[in-house]
Amino acid sequence: MSTRNEILPARLIIADNHAIVRKGIEGMLQGEPDLKIVGNSADGQEVLELCRRLRPNLVIMDVCMPRMDGLAATRAIKDEMPATGVLMLSTYENTDYVLEAVRVGAAGYILKDAGCREFTDAVRRALRGESPLDQELAMRVLRRVAMETKQEKGSLRAPDSESSPLPEPLTSRELEVVRLIAQGKTNRQIAQELVVSFATIKVHVEHIIGKLKVSDRQQAARRVKKAGLLTPEE
Repeated sequence: MSTRNEILPARLIIADNHAIVRKGIEGMLQGEPDLKIVGNSADGQEVLELCRRLRPNLVIMDVCMPRMDGLAATRAIKDEMPATGVLMLSTYENTDYVLEAVRVGAAGYILKDAGCREFTDAVRRALRGESPLDQELAMRVLRRVAMETKQEKGSLRAPDSESSPLPEPLTSRELEVVRLIAQGKTNRQIAQELVVSFATIKVHVEHIIGKLKVSDRQQAARRVKKAGLLTPEE
């Protein structure tokens, strides 16, 4: 019989499109008395629906998933259920992913090759409202933010008087991607030029299209040009 002062374990959902990864996480956490896995999911749309039904304390969310990627799912979860925390999970030490994860409301970001102790510590820190992030990766993010801030200050210019503002502002990296799209480059060529993965560019393009409320990448480029954010040559 439970007592009134008994502390209930935190409720977790694991979201990853690989069953072996979900099983591995369950194996790491199943012996922890203060943590309880109440569900798992293989895609972003499903995890959103699970969150609506189960109201977990924390979702351990893979970045790359089918139907709805982890970043889009995190944004939707935080919009609807702000009390539910999200700890992003990824194979990649990628500052693009980390920055976007922070922007959409994730509590932290952990790599899949983390050890058991590091992983469980990150879960508990996220549940306490902290922001677990590898120290080296955090420094790379800070350097990236500082560089982008400097570039933005140096490139500010008055918009065209006939420009049409965007429905939602793009990040500096998203604008960089749109400029390359306007130059006729493919996603793979953009990934090579920006020295990031093809999957990263694919995620950026999906976010750009969603933010601008257009149907494809060419329309996105035209929409940004109309807003006065591309040069006439672009």
